[in-house]
Amino acid sequence: MLHSPELADKAQAFGELVRYRTSLEPRLSELAIVITARHWDCQFEWIQHEKIARKAGVADATCDAIARGTKPPLADEKEEAIYAFASQLLARHFVDEATYAQTQELLGVKGVVELVAVIGYYSFIAMTLNAHEVPLPAGATPSLPARSELPKP
Repeated sequence: MLHSPELADKAQAFGELVRYRTSLEPRLSELAIVITARHWDCQFEWIQHEKIARKAGVADATCDAIARGTKPPLADEKEEAIYAFASQLLARHFVDEATYAQTQELLGVKGVVELVAVIGYYSFIAMTLNAHEVPLPAGATPSLPARSELPKP
C-alpha cells in the first residue's frame, strides 16, 4: 500500500477503528480475525494475530483447532456465535437467519455491524498480503497447515 499513500492512510484508519474501538471485547475480535486469517490461508495475518488472540483470552485449543480447520472448542455462547457467523459469512457469503438472530441477541445490532467490519477489514488485509506475497517477518516460519493437509468437510 506504500504505492498508494491515500489508500494506505484510509486503510490504517479503518484498521485502527475495527481493531481498537468497537464494542466487541478483544477476545471476540481476535477470534474473528484468526477465523478470517485461516479462511484466507494468510500466514502473515495468522502469525501476527494468533499470539494476540491467545493473550486476549482465546483458548490455545481453540486457536489450534482453527489452524487445523476443525471445529474448535469454544468458551461460551458469544464465541459460538462469532465462530458460526464468521464461518458462514466467509464460506457461504451469507449468514443464516438463526445465526444472525443469535449473534444480534448476544452482541446487539452495533456489535453485528462491527463484527462484519472486522471480518471484512481482515479479509482485505489477508487478500493484500497474499496477493502481493508479502514475506513473513524475519525469523518467522509458516504455522498454518497447508489447505491440502486439512480434513475434508
